[in-house]
Amino acid sequence: MRSLERHGDVGAYALGVLGEAEAFRFEDHLVECAQCTAFVSEYRPATRQLMLYRQSTPRTVHPFAAPGPRLLDRLLGEVSTRNRAGRRRFLFALAASVVLTAGGSAIALSAAGHDAPSGTVAAADPPSSQMARTDAETGVWAQVTTRERLSGSEIEVVVKDVKGPRSCELIAIGKDGSEQSVTTWMEPANHEDALTMQGGSSMRPDEIRRFEVRTADGEHLVTLNSP
Repeated sequence: MRSLERHGDVGAYALGVLGEAEAFRFEDHLVECAQCTAFVSEYRPATRQLMLYRQSTPRTVHPFAAPGPRLLDRLLGEVSTRNRAGRRRFLFALAASVVLTAGGSAIALSAAGHDAPSGTVAAADPPSSQMARTDAETGVWAQVTTRERLSGSEIEVVVKDVKGPRSCELIAIGKDGSEQSVTTWMEPANHEDALTMQGGSSMRPDEIRRFEVRTADGEHLVTLNSP
C-alpha cells in the first residue's frame, strides 16, 4: 500500500479497529513516519476514554443508550474546571469520546477560552505527582505525571528509549494487584529524543502502587513506584 493510503489508517489504528495484518503493516509505516506517530499520540486521550467507558459499562447496557443527566453534569463540571489555555484539546477529546460512545446525543460544549469575568477566580487544577527513573539494565528512562480527575487519573508519560523500533505500553498497577493499560506507542528507530504520550486510568492516583513500561511482547523496560 502506498504511503498516502497508510496515512489514512492512523485513526483506525489508534482506535484499535484495524485487522491484525493491517495493524502490523501500519506499525512498519510508523517506524518511518513521524507525522503518523504524532497523530497516534493525539488520538490517545479519546481512545483511552472509549476503553474506560467499555470497561465500566455493564454488558446489559445497550451500546447506543443515551447519557443520563448525571453523566452530562459530570462532563460539564469537568469542562468548567479545565477551561484553561493549553488543555482544550483534551476536553474536546473527552467530550467527543463520550458522545460517540453513548450514541451520538447532541451535547453542546463551549470551550472558546474567553477571559473570566471581572471578580471571578478560575478553578485550580488538582495537585499532580511526578516520578522518574532510569532502569540500569535496559537504559530506558521514563517520567510519569499523574493528576486526579473525576473519572480516575489523567496520566502523562515521557520516555527516552534509543533501542527502537518497538511497540511499548505503560501499565498502571493498583494496590489491589489489578493492571490497566494507560497508553501505547511505537518507538521509532534511531530516535534519541524523548517521546511524550497522554493517557488515563479509572484508578485514582492513591490507588496506584506503581507504573511499568513494557514492550508489546511483555518485556519489562522500567518500573516507577508511586510516591
